[in-house]
Amino acid sequence: MRSKLFVPASRPDLFAKAMAGPADVLSFDLEDAVAEPKKAEAREALAGFLRSLPERHGKTIIVRVNAIDSPHFEADLAAVVGPGLDIVNLPKPSGPDDVRGCAAALARCPGSDGVGILANIETPRALRLAREIADASDRVVGLQLGWADLLGPLAIARDNPAAIAAIQLQVRLAAGEAGIWAYDGAFTDVADLEGFRREAEGARRLGFVGKSAIHPSQVPIANEVFRPSDAEIAHAQRVVRAAGEARAAGVGVFTVDGKMVDPPIVRRAEGVVAIAVRLGLVAG
Repeated sequence: MRSKLFVPASRPDLFAKAMAGPADVLSFDLEDAVAEPKKAEAREALAGFLRSLPERHGKTIIVRVNAIDSPHFEADLAAVVGPGLDIVNLPKPSGPDDVRGCAAALARCPGSDGVGILANIETPRALRLAREIADASDRVVGLQLGWADLLGPLAIARDNPAAIAAIQLQVRLAAGEAGIWAYDGAFTDVADLEGFRREAEGARRLGFVGKSAIHPSQVPIANEVFRPSDAEIAHAQRVVRAAGEARAAGVGVFTVDGKMVDPPIVRRAEGVVAIAVRLGLVAG
């Protein structure tokens, strides 16, 4: 999930093009990208498209539904839950009760087995309760930052690296404690690709798995930034091999490339190798 491209559900003319593009994940948006009078029409168009998808298409499909307290939430779920949907993106949860409500609503939808919840962190209260939101339901697979809604009302500058890093770290730790992943939010200055790259690189250093894109030009950058480098993959493979030899010899701590290796580092190396295999960078 290195890159996640937002696709307005009101633009069915873009659906097939997005499916053919390089984004790992497509996030079809029924919320902010769709004007109120167009909600029902967009919902119907998206539902039809999801039902038409072949069983194997190589993308993770997310739908950002309308907020749980909106008049559209239940209808959104009823329309999009099914074989074509992997994850529901829940916007603006105020706390764990909203996540539990979303999970309960999903359970009432036929075909919802295996559908996860990506919970947005986009209010000060949600940020304070990020750990509780992350652990509110077994369906929660990740936390995602919503920068505009979080920072804008507080008059916090979007280009404040210290604030961005502090919030990213808080969300990453909350997600890590719950054993789920953290995903970075959108960078709205489409013309500033270097700014997008800098923010993505900062998120990757904090352990985020990927970054949202609002324009196709941002997708290749996210794919590059969140791809393990050849050197990282090679080192991880050496750690995994050495760990197997150490276990066979009854050794708990050992060194690779002059660095101490213990079980947490082995798990990290195994994760890097798994990502490399999934991306087809090394053989399984």
